[in-house]
Amino acid sequence: MLTMRLLLVTSVLFHHLGNSQGSREEKNVSSILDSLNSAAKNVQFEKYFSLFDKDAVFMGTDAKERWCKNEFMIWAKPYFENGKTWKFETIDRHIYFSSDNNTAWFDERLKTQMKLCRGSGVLIKVKTDWKIVQYNLSMTIPNEINKNVTILKDTLEDSILEK
Repeated sequence: MLTMRLLLVTSVLFHHLGNSQGSREEKNVSSILDSLNSAAKNVQFEKYFSLFDKDAVFMGTDAKERWCKNEFMIWAKPYFENGKTWKFETIDRHIYFSSDNNTAWFDERLKTQMKLCRGSGVLIKVKTDWKIVQYNLSMTIPNEINKNVTILKDTLEDSILEK
C-alpha cells in the first residue's frame, strides 16, 4: 500500500513539476490544440487542417462520423466557405506523454454551441512538429437525463447497431 501511495505521489509530482522538456512539450501540444480551436473560430480552413497528420482520423458526435482527414475536409469545407464554423472554448485540459515524448494524448472539456462537450485525442511528433492523428468530439450527457436521451437515440441508432 505504501509503495502504491509513493508511486501515486511521484506520478502526480512528475505531472505537475515535470522536467523542462516535458513542460515545453506540454506547452507545444497545448498550443496546437488552441490553434485548432482558433482556426475554426476564425474560419481558417488551411490552417485548421494543417494541424492534422495526413493519416488523421476525426470522430464527431454522431456515431456515423468517423472520417479520415480528406473526408473530414470535404465535409467541413462548406462550413468554412460559408463562414459558419464552430467555436470551441477550452474549459480545462489534461495532456500526457509517452516515455519517449513522441506521442501525446489529451482530454479536454469544451464550451461549444452544443453546450458542454469533451474533446480527446492523440498527437504524434513529426520531426519537430506535433500533428493530430486522432480527434474525438463527444457531447456530454448529464446522468439525470441519460435515460431520456437513450430513449431519443433508440430508433435513430437502431440501424447502426444492427450491422
